[in-house]
Amino acid sequence: MIAPTRGARHQLIADILARTTVRSQNELLELLAAEGVEITQATLSRDLVDLGAVKVRQGRTLVYALPGLGGDQTPRIAPDHAEISGRLRKVCEELLVSARSSANLVIVRTPPGAANFLASAIDMARESDIVGTIAGDDTILVISSEPDGGQAVAAKLLRLAGVTED
Repeated sequence: MIAPTRGARHQLIADILARTTVRSQNELLELLAAEGVEITQATLSRDLVDLGAVKVRQGRTLVYALPGLGGDQTPRIAPDHAEISGRLRKVCEELLVSARSSANLVIVRTPPGAANFLASAIDMARESDIVGTIAGDDTILVISSEPDGGQAVAAKLLRLAGVTED
């Protein structure tokens, strides 16, 4: 459930634009409605201005993009699914040290300072069997959507890292 606040709505719009190629405000309104957020076209238009969204060319079409974070304000188009999957595999190969499960929870270990980076890659992959992550310095809590899905999620992450189970 999304809180009915302006800040929560802005975050949802940013999340949608980061993971989905959106060509029009009507398309974005439909995606927001699917997430349980009903707003007017005028409100969405103001939100896009507030977020600094711009339309940029992607091939032969124009899509919405948000500026990058930090000093690089270059608009960023949502990556395609293959790019996201490839990124998750690469980050798992480089950073995943171990993954252990219990019920629907998985504890993932990384080198010191790397947990947030790996957790972000897991969240961006939007895997249907993962609700979300919580990251510390070198440990990530991954929450499976199934009551007993932790073992399958741990096995998937280990496979992505190139670790074979005994």
